Amino acid sequence: MTALLTHPDFLLHETPHNHPESSERIRSVIQHLKSTGIIDEATPIAPDLASLESLASVHAKDYVDQIERALPSVGMLRIDADTSIGPNSLNAARRSAGAVVRAVDEALSGNHPKSFCVVRPPGHHAESSQGMGFCLFNSVAVAAQHALQTLDRVAILDFDVHHGNGTVEMFADRPEVLVCSSFQFPFYPYRYQDVDSPNIVNTPLPAGSGSRDFRKAIEEDWTRPLENHRPQLILVSAGFDAHEDDPLAQLMLEDDDFRWITNWICEMAATHSEGRLVSTLEGGYDLSALARCAAIHLECLL
Repeated sequence: MTALLTHPDFLLHETPHNHPESSERIRSVIQHLKSTGIIDEATPIAPDLASLESLASVHAKDYVDQIERALPSVGMLRIDADTSIGPNSLNAARRSAGAVVRAVDEALSGNHPKSFCVVRPPGHHAESSQGMGFCLFNSVAVAAQHALQTLDRVAILDFDVHHGNGTVEMFADRPEVLVCSSFQFPFYPYRYQDVDSPNIVNTPLPAGSGSRDFRKAIEEDWTRPLENHRPQLILVSAGFDAHEDDPLAQLMLEDDDFRWITNWICEMAATHSEGRLVSTLEGGYDLSALARCAAIHLECLL
């Protein structure tokens, strides 16, 4: 059985008016999952807050403390040009990380080998000492570190249109973690996109790339590293902003490409990690495309 982890706290994280990373993203996904009935096929799990200690397992403690101290009692505070925090943002970000950690525990226990975490704020841009790109804490990295208390090797597969700079920065010198990231190039965040390390696989795609380019690059770049790494768990940073309808980027993927990549990752999990696969929502800013593709993603995980 596949688990679906989400929580009302994710609706309470404040962003400026008309900001692309809004609570409507979560609402649109959940409403679509309900309208299609797919939500009834997954086990609902309400995640706990990640501990501050677990956040500090991948982030500098000073940075975690800084976010906690800076939290406003009213209004919003910008931590960079694109990223804000409000009174409820810390709880949302902690619960986002807590969802992925809980999903790891569900996978390792065998209760739910696969999970999809419908969370916000996203996480993969958050570096060890810096939040950016709508991200406060790197949820998938926190979960990977948690998994490594039990496992020897994990893989993080990131198919967001933006490079997973935070995840790469955290694990570039950690051979037990394979990180594969596909992304539009050149494009935001312009950081850690040329890291030369055996456990880091960067897959840049020029603007305008479509289905054929994407599928070919994934198969050519990711298959052999996964075979060599033999991950005991696959974690996924699932971004749906490479869709042709997304307003923030210029890749041209279609709905069926997200079905293809999810099925491909499921095959890799079946081959290498006993089917254990934990996915967490990252980008996706056209509400209709996001909702449709998230539903396709969950359907493939069921």
